[in-house]
Amino acid sequence: MSITVPVIDISPYLHVSGGLDHTDPAVQEARAAVARQLDEACTDVGFLQIIGHGIPSDVEAGLAGALDDFFGQPLDAKKSYTRPGENRGYSPPKSESLSMSLGVASANQMNDFYEAITVGSERSWFPGLELPETSYPDNSWPTEITPSFRPAVEAWFREASRVSRALLTAFTDALNLSSGYFDEMVDHSIDALKMNHYTLPEGDIDLTGELTGMGAHTDFGILTVLWADRVPGLQVLDREGAWHAIEPAEGALIVNLGDAMARWTNDRWMSTVHRVDPPVVNGRIIRRRSAAFFFDGNHDAVIETLPGCEGAAAGDCAAGYPPITVADNINAKLAGMKDGIAPSDAGREAARVTSAS
Repeated sequence: MSITVPVIDISPYLHVSGGLDHTDPAVQEARAAVARQLDEACTDVGFLQIIGHGIPSDVEAGLAGALDDFFGQPLDAKKSYTRPGENRGYSPPKSESLSMSLGVASANQMNDFYEAITVGSERSWFPGLELPETSYPDNSWPTEITPSFRPAVEAWFREASRVSRALLTAFTDALNLSSGYFDEMVDHSIDALKMNHYTLPEGDIDLTGELTGMGAHTDFGILTVLWADRVPGLQVLDREGAWHAIEPAEGALIVNLGDAMARWTNDRWMSTVHRVDPPVVNGRIIRRRSAAFFFDGNHDAVIETLPGCEGAAAGDCAAGYPPITVADNINAKLAGMKDGIAPSDAGREAARVTSAS
């Protein structure tokens, strides 16, 4: 089975080149066409690539430079920003296992060889709200070792947030929901940007045994906007259990759905299992960087079947998922990823991973 990850121009849902008149019939028709394409992609594969996102090239270059600056620092300096048990700060190589977010252990459980630094929503961003520190912790910015890191990353964070919210508007149309349906579920969203670097030294290699760049997993929230180097590594799992490699198209960002959207739609839309293998070209490992913006929703938003999706799933899933809050869903998956504690309700996704060829 082949798998197609479509490239979709989302510019009708964004203010670019002076803005759009959303009451213009031509714009409305263009938006309807985008919504149809999104519905098809989310139903068939759960992954897509977007162009027309309007992120300036200098902001993208700033992000890439920030990653190079930080990950090029000595390991001991980076480790000073480690936050054990929290979804913030630095994660050294082989300190996480994404497959355990689905309860699927590897032979060497914490075997993902990437390193990462994560920043995200803080309580201080939402004055007047009593938000839990566990979901909205303060960030650890590596200002002392890379002074330019924070402004460059914050610029990308703002742009990725803008794009994510435009996509949610398009998803609302694609699902035939009322305008603004999700607004009250994302007005203090837990957003996180996880910046990754795959750390095996470049050069000729002989890969033996189990070595995982990033283990097989699904994302946890509503959607993910991914910037990545145009090199091999990312693979997605089809419905028959086979893996397929995808790379970003020129100027495109990769978008995939997370578990919250799959649960909301009762699996009408897919939260697709994916992984990152060692980035190898012609027998040589090459550098791979990525930055995944996770648009996860409010900590107290309840994920339960959306109107019109009650009969979307088949078999034993037809009744829908039990309700769960965004925070409880995320925390269960993080406990697997960081602490090796398998979540209790990831059986379907785990079965797909273990049966993959």
